[in-house]
Amino acid sequence: MPFFSYSGIKIEGIAAAVPTERVSVDNFRAQYGEEAVDKFTAMTGIKEFRRTKEHQTASDLGCVAAEKIFHEKNIDRNSIGALVFVAHSTDYRRPATACVLHKRLGLSKDCAAFDIGLGCSAVAYGIQTICSMMSNSDIQRGLLIVGETLTKMVNPNDRSVNMLFGDGGAAILFEKTDKDAHINVLLKSDGNGYKAIIAPAGGFRNLNASHDDMVWPDGNTRSLYNTYMNGTDVFSFTITDVPKSVKEFFEKTQTSPDDYDCFAFHQANQYIHKQLSKKLKTPMDKMPLCLDRYGNTSAPAPALALCDAYGEKDEGIIKTLFCCFGVGLSWGVASAEIDSKDIFPVIETDEVFEEGIINEPF
Repeated sequence: MPFFSYSGIKIEGIAAAVPTERVSVDNFRAQYGEEAVDKFTAMTGIKEFRRTKEHQTASDLGCVAAEKIFHEKNIDRNSIGALVFVAHSTDYRRPATACVLHKRLGLSKDCAAFDIGLGCSAVAYGIQTICSMMSNSDIQRGLLIVGETLTKMVNPNDRSVNMLFGDGGAAILFEKTDKDAHINVLLKSDGNGYKAIIAPAGGFRNLNASHDDMVWPDGNTRSLYNTYMNGTDVFSFTITDVPKSVKEFFEKTQTSPDDYDCFAFHQANQYIHKQLSKKLKTPMDKMPLCLDRYGNTSAPAPALALCDAYGEKDEGIIKTLFCCFGVGLSWGVASAEIDSKDIFPVIETDEVFEEGIINEPF
């Protein structure tokens, strides 16, 4: 299995940001019916989610989160040697959104910046990438930014996901240290499930597909540019492959659920969390849930859950197990010790990079 272990690198700060607009699932009662909405909330636990403005992007949210860390930790921007942006919700088809963030954050030319195209597994893969770069170079600090604006790709008539997804972004700062610090990561993937969560059109495989709405075999209406999710396949994967991988991680690291203070898992839905808690024997009170207020935000979900749970608390060192899983299919497990004072409260923002809205030649 792809297992990685790093020493001398710590998480120096975590921040998360969400849009200010709240969308209550109650808004969908007239459209879907009282029973359908009540059933959805009982199953998922979602009561509301956040939605970005027209020109607000995942990078806007991630940028605000990164600025929060820089300000609170008084970080010298010239000390950032790597910037990695992990998301499907990029600003443009080209250039890399990381380059746009590099400009906005005022980082130096001595900084590697690039994108990784992943969604739900973003935090685990991002941690591995940043730590690998730092452990094999003279980079002293690395910045991971993740985010998604899933509400922009949902068909308003698709009841399977219309109340499920929310928008969010997060930033995680890594720093080399002489103190005892360890970060472990296990990564997995199964490309056979690439159709389980997909937006079929808009990429270069199907660049000029029809934008017409159509009724899909699951009875929902969507276009080829909207997100489709096969809930049955995703659920089956989540309650089989994911807990198996977490147990492999426990075995590889010679740890158990008792060794962790917090299980920062992807915020899929409440029922899935309960199933994972049961299979892994991890108490629910150690698995912070924030999807009731933010929905399923994909990439930033584990970081958002941490900020929501610990952002205003002083609880010392939090032994954290990250578990990220979904679109790809792609998933990963990571562990780190994080000082609670370095976990900041969730930020609400409507910030938009106005310069980046390009509607005419320049």
